[in-house]
Parts: sequence; structure tokens; C-alpha cells
Amino acid sequence: MVHSARRVAAIVAVAVAGSVTQFGAIAQTTGGTGGTAGTGKTGSAASAKESKLSRSDAGMLRDMAQANMAEVETGRVAMEKSQSADVKKFAQMMIDDHTKGLSEVKQLASAKGVDLPDGVDMKHKATMVEFKALRGDTFDRQYLKQAGVGDHEATLKLLKKTQAEGTDADLKALATKMVPIVEQHLKHAQGMASK
Repeated sequence: MVHSARRVAAIVAVAVAGSVTQFGAIAQTTGGTGGTAGTGKTGSAASAKESKLSRSDAGMLRDMAQANMAEVETGRVAMEKSQSADVKKFAQMMIDDHTKGLSEVKQLASAKGVDLPDGVDMKHKATMVEFKALRGDTFDRQYLKQAGVGDHEATLKLLKKTQAEGTDADLKALATKMVPIVEQHLKHAQGMASK
């Protein structure tokens, strides 16, 4: 018993030390600016690439990336879990359109020297865990309500804010290009959710 307790204590100590080291590396890569944790960039590489966007514009671009990533990921979950042909068709449209949108965001980020997160934020990770626990009609209703309606309302608000408050012409043009697509998705999701 003493040996196994010591072994467990040693494993915990190694895991905690590894987590602290990993947290320190994440904190170093973010530079304390927030919104970029998990980019996988080293501190020196991130500082070597100067952003051509204001801090506010870069934040809106990162938020646009997050919105597209979330729709792609939740769409994939819906393709696996839904039994409804209509929901699967909607989910595939989300995957296709938001993959294209994410590609355009990445191109602009690359041109403007902005590092993007490499995955969805904690809020959407939690949503996906919740979605994976649901089944049948309950899953379909929650997916349409949250990813279909709620997330598209939030994305539309973000894009309109970017149009109004953004200072970079290319960023504003990308937001303007995305607005009608997101409006179409929202209208489609509202129609499906009301059935």
C-alpha cells in the first residue's frame, strides 16, 4: 500500500509539473493579450510577425474565426448524431459554408499578420460535450436552437459590429461578404426550429 501511494503521489507530482510548464508556455505565447491561447505559436515567432490590424480589428477577426470553427465542429457532431435528413442537410451546409468562411478569415489573417486560435473556445467545447450527450429529437432541437439560431444571431451581431466599428477596409469587406450568408443560415435555422 505504501509503495502504491508513493507511486500515485509521484505520478500526480509529474502531472502537475507538466501542467504548470504547459500553462507557462501558453501564457508566454499569448503575451497576455487574451483570445489567442492555444495558437501553438512560440513567443518569438509571434512577436516577429507584426500585425497590420489594430488590436480591436484583430480581436474581431479572431472572433470571426472562432464563429466559423464552432459552426464546422457542431455541424460535424450533428452529422454523426442526428437521425433527421433535414438536420443533416443543414449541418452539411454549415460545414461547407463555414469551412469556406474560415478559409477566407485565415487568408486575411495571414495577409495582416494576425495569429488565430487553432480550435474552438471553451464555451463551444462545453456546448459540444453537451450536444454529444443528447439523442434523437432532443439533440435536433438543441442543435437548431443553439448552433442554428443562437450562434448565428451572435455571429450576425459580430459581423455588423465589424462593419460599423472596424477600421481596416479588407476586414470590413470580409464581414460585409459574410453577412448575407449568415442571415440565410439564421433564417433557415429559425424556420426549422419553429416546426
